[in-house]
Formats: sequence, structure tokens, C-alpha cells
Amino acid sequence: MGNTFGHMFRVTTWGESHGDAVGVVVDGCPPGLELTVQDIQPELDRRRPGQSHIVSQRKESDKAEILSGVFDGLTLGTPITIGVWNEDARGKDYEHMRKKFRPSHADYSYQAKYGIRNWKGGGRASARETIGRVAAAAIAKKLLKRDYGVEIIGYVKQIWELKADIDMNVVSRNDVESNIVRCPDSDTAERMIKRIEQARKAGDTLGGVVEVIARGVPAGWGEPVFDKLEADLAKGILSLPACKGFEVGSGFDGVTMTGSQHNDPFYNRDGKIRTRTNNSGGIQGGISIGELIVLRAAFKPVATIMQEQETVDVEGNPSTIEGRGRHDPCVLPRAVPMVESMVALVLIDHALRQRGQVGNSD
Repeated sequence: MGNTFGHMFRVTTWGESHGDAVGVVVDGCPPGLELTVQDIQPELDRRRPGQSHIVSQRKESDKAEILSGVFDGLTLGTPITIGVWNEDARGKDYEHMRKKFRPSHADYSYQAKYGIRNWKGGGRASARETIGRVAAAAIAKKLLKRDYGVEIIGYVKQIWELKADIDMNVVSRNDVESNIVRCPDSDTAERMIKRIEQARKAGDTLGGVVEVIARGVPAGWGEPVFDKLEADLAKGILSLPACKGFEVGSGFDGVTMTGSQHNDPFYNRDGKIRTRTNNSGGIQGGISIGELIVLRAAFKPVATIMQEQETVDVEGNPSTIEGRGRHDPCVLPRAVPMVESMVALVLIDHALRQRGQVGNSD
């Protein structure tokens, strides 16, 4: 259980980090959407390891294969299966942790839950599982753009104590992809890269914040009470490996403001209701209001460090462990497409739910 996400647009990811393959089954994609591997591959390339010297050096091409649900370049309305073969799995790198628990990983918690675990690279708890999410979201992004004009852009807002100054109203995908850390603030990006390099040399890791904006989301998406738009966004994003925090709009900074400062006044601009400010991040009462949706995801420092740490073995005996293998010194550059993907999956799901509401076609 727990491997499926969404209601109308449902995705089920499968596979382990060092197994034969990983992938996803997408159910609920409408028929007639033009879809080829070329629509999916660019998103996987943004997520894959080995793309620069500041990420994991695992050598994976992450080439997608569409195995079902598409005929003559069009979706059939039936389940779409996408697979990616693992090419550079090295289970032997994890032999030392077969009977030991890595601090702040899922080793102990999985053992406690299931009584068994895949100790080769973390199995399902590995960020390699997100290949399926990113592949599915490539389809979601295409639908959102085609049918609603929605654009989703994510970028690195903060790494360690380094915070970027970014104008979310004008930032573009080209700005984000202009450097290897995916921070549109070029000066701060240079400092971030240097700090990541320092952490890698010290055998340590860093955390940070990804900010995502969604442009063009119409008013009315989201469901009352338990399926509020920000509630589903929070669930989706917090399900990402290493993600430990979520906020929308003003987020936690909103507690330093008064109600008169925080409220977003409405006005009428050429017959369209707008707000003068956007402290609510484009969502009020759990439903989109037609403004820019703004959210942030906080990622902890990567748990695998190349330093000796205290731990216990599976019998509870005191021991030590040191990281081996190929790991990200900072997950943030590769987390950008992951967070974007969860936003896309939530938005397309709510778009299709809204389309199904009586009397609504938006």
C-alpha cells in the first residue's frame, strides 16, 4: 500500500534503487494526447544522477520506454506504463550495511514495519523511486499546458544559509537551467556551488529549499475540507525523499504579520477579480483563486555522509558505520524537477476533478 497517488489522474510507481528497473503506471490520462518518449526524456534528464560534479556520480542514462497506453503517438485512455532500466546499480557498495542501520535513513523504520528490507541502496526509500513520478508528471505538465495554459517552474531558493533573491513574476525555465545548481540568482548560485563542493570534500552534506510557482491556474481548483489544494500539495511534496517541510504563500513567515498586513485585498481589473497581494499563495479556503500559486519545500541534508557515525546492528549491538558509494552532497539541484512533478500531479488531478463537477467545464 502507499504506492499510488491521485484520484482522477492516478500514478503507481514501482521498482527499487538497485533492482532491474524502476517506473510508473499512469491511469486516468485522457485519450488523444500526443505523447512520445521525447515528451518524457527531458524531464528525466533534469532528474538523473551524474549530470554535474555536485550531484551523485552514479552513471545512469535513465532512458524511458513507453510500454503501454500509447498507439500511433496518441494516448489511448488506458493505463500508460513507463519503465527505465537501471544500468549502474552496485549493490556491493552497500554490503557493509546489510546488518547495520544507517542514521537518519529508512533502514530501521522499514525493518521495524516489514521485518525485511532491501539493504541495497535503500530500495523503495531511495530517491531513484522518483523517476516514476517525474515521468508521470511529464504527461501531466503537457496536459496542463495544452488544456489550461498552466506553467510550473521550480528553482533552488536556498542551500544551507545561502538564500537567493528571485523575482517569481518573471523567472523562466531558462533562468533556472542556466547553472548546475538550478538557482536563477547567478551570484548566489556561484556561492552555493562552492559551498556544496566544500561539503563534498569534508564528506558532509547540505540541505535547502526549493520554491515552485504555478502560473495560469484558474480559480476553482481544489476540494473543501480534506482535499484542499494545499493539503494535497503538502501530502505529495512531503512524500518526496528527504523532504521535511512544506509551506504555501507567506508560510511560517505569516505568523510575524497582523491580519491587516496579511489579508489579500480584492479588486476588479477589467472584469476579472484579482488580489493586490498574494500572501495566500494563490489558494484560499483550499481552492485556487486565479493568482500565482507559490509554495516551498524544505529538504534535510542528505543522510549518507562519508564520516564515521555511531549506530547499532540488527541485534541492537553498538557499532559504527561510514557512508560508501555514490551519493549527492546536496539533493537540491535534482530535487527541483521532483517538486515540480508533485505539483503537476496534484494540479492535473484537481483539474480533472473540477472538469467532472456538474456545470463546470474549466
